[in-house]
Amino acid sequence: MKLQRSAATLLLGFLVVSLIPSSMARFVVEKNSLRVTSPDSIKGTHDSAIGNFGIPQYGGSMAGVVVYPKDNKKGCKVFDEFGISFKAKPGALPTFVVLDRGDCFFALKVWNAQNAGASAVLVADDIEEPLITMDSPEEDGSSAKYIENITIPSALIEKRFGEALKKAFSAGEMVNVNLDWREAVPHPDDRVEYELWTNSNDECGVKCDMLMEFVKDFKGAAQILEKGGYTQFTPHYITWYCPQAFTLSKQCKSQCINHGRYCAPDPEQDFSTGYEGKDVVLENLRQLCVFRVANETKKPWVWWDYVTDFQIRCPMKEKKYNKDCADAVIKSLGVDIKKIEKCMGDANADSENPVLKEEQDAQVGKGTRGDVTILPTLVVNNRQYRGKLDKGAVLKAICAGFEETTEPAVCLSSDVETNECLDNNGGCWQDKAANLTACKDTFRGRVCECPLVDGVQFKGDGYTTCEASGPGRCKINNGDCWHASRDGHTFSACSDNGEVKCQCPPGFKGDGVKSCEDIDECREKKACQCPECSCKNTWGSYDCSCSGDLLYIRDHDTCISKSASQTKSAWAAVWVILIGLAMAAGGAYLVYKYRLRSYMDSEIRAIMAQYMPLDSQAEIPNHVDERA
Repeated sequence: MKLQRSAATLLLGFLVVSLIPSSMARFVVEKNSLRVTSPDSIKGTHDSAIGNFGIPQYGGSMAGVVVYPKDNKKGCKVFDEFGISFKAKPGALPTFVVLDRGDCFFALKVWNAQNAGASAVLVADDIEEPLITMDSPEEDGSSAKYIENITIPSALIEKRFGEALKKAFSAGEMVNVNLDWREAVPHPDDRVEYELWTNSNDECGVKCDMLMEFVKDFKGAAQILEKGGYTQFTPHYITWYCPQAFTLSKQCKSQCINHGRYCAPDPEQDFSTGYEGKDVVLENLRQLCVFRVANETKKPWVWWDYVTDFQIRCPMKEKKYNKDCADAVIKSLGVDIKKIEKCMGDANADSENPVLKEEQDAQVGKGTRGDVTILPTLVVNNRQYRGKLDKGAVLKAICAGFEETTEPAVCLSSDVETNECLDNNGGCWQDKAANLTACKDTFRGRVCECPLVDGVQFKGDGYTTCEASGPGRCKINNGDCWHASRDGHTFSACSDNGEVKCQCPPGFKGDGVKSCEDIDECREKKACQCPECSCKNTWGSYDCSCSGDLLYIRDHDTCISKSASQTKSAWAAVWVILIGLAMAAGGAYLVYKYRLRSYMDSEIRAIMAQYMPLDSQAEIPNHVDERA
């Protein structure tokens, strides 16, 4: 029940394997924030240790009210026996149950509280010590089912803080707290780096079955993330080494390769029958090399295909867990077998294997990440994941590792996110008539943000108001202007000629926003004013007709004949007019020519008269005779 009480504890086998001396071991307790918002006497923020089962709400937060039961304070019995229910009433905050540590497994306490309606469990430590991680016990037939079905988050809190919560509740105070996992996983950029420390063994009981099921379920999401460049995944495998004094023993020879350097527990815990630990080490090494070779061809996601196919085609239970079956799977995936064999090296050599040596080095914690001591372990952005290996829960943790607003679409799948916009529209603005909403669902919760629809940006606070603005506004709900349809005709008061405004269209009158009424052009004498016309009003327009065999011309508001004889007469009149105009023009031209000639003749005569007398004039002497 109390994991890591002693740093010298060394747990081998599938659950916990340590490669480093106890004096150097560094197990990091992954924490989330717990903030008390009331009462004022204990208000503040505290750390809590995330339980390694259930589903922590990575990337989010949860508000609730604290309850401390009068009976069954340690939660080791079913609460129904005491008539206790933690189910919150409609509209009330979720219930966070505080339980005392001791007498039974942590997971059993949480399971009993969950069945009684609790939304989260806080286990108060019974001694003053640094926070530890509440781990699930080794599953047996009785515990396997309830551990698998725990779905609420839980955390261990320090003894002193737990006593303060219980004291405030017992005094009749309403104790409101907020569990916050938003910083439990760092999210520095738009790519998440994560690791899965796993094992190829499929004969270790419930833990193995759970791990194999998770890999199969998570494969699709993992490959989508990897192919899209959103994540960088790396598989890891834990091995331990045999002390040098025992490398020649039967136990080390059956469980280790490379002369005791890399070992795994015997799958059946029986050295005389079935598969041996070294078979597991070799398959672990092969799976590492499949990843490395696939990564060289820019297809690291092939690892997921190999591991899932190997589980299906080569299980230990059917005695197919061997090299021949593995090679058949590799061949079907188109991976180069020779490159994989070269990567694996010689298992019998008395020397280090570069691939497995690198794995042992990676097991040691670096930076903020502690040593990997529990199998399986998921590490997201250098932080160890705590909680059950469930597709939705793990995807939530990975998505929490993205920088805000950069989460890929898979992070909004039903496995991860419940759409908060479906409940009362998230409290945001909406226009039901136009099916528009300001509620935007994101991985970290909903935001109220005025939408952009068909190139039209709505503006407002997103909570109470959002109004379409700018060009194109008329495309969105007719710009909030009046519009109506009747008899196959549709009219809108929205106009968008540089300045969007609501103005009733021609044929209507009104404010253009709430109403536009049809104008009766016939009654108001605005149409069909010619003597032969008769007027009939229509919705938004009018129809004019002419009496007899006349045709109405709308542009000129007049009637003309449409019969053939009258048309010919009209054309004859036109021709008479045209001929008359032509004759007048010709006469004017002749007059013009006559007057021009007369004018020119008179000018010529005047010029000649200056140089010689004309027949009609007497000779005039122009000199004197000088003779005597």
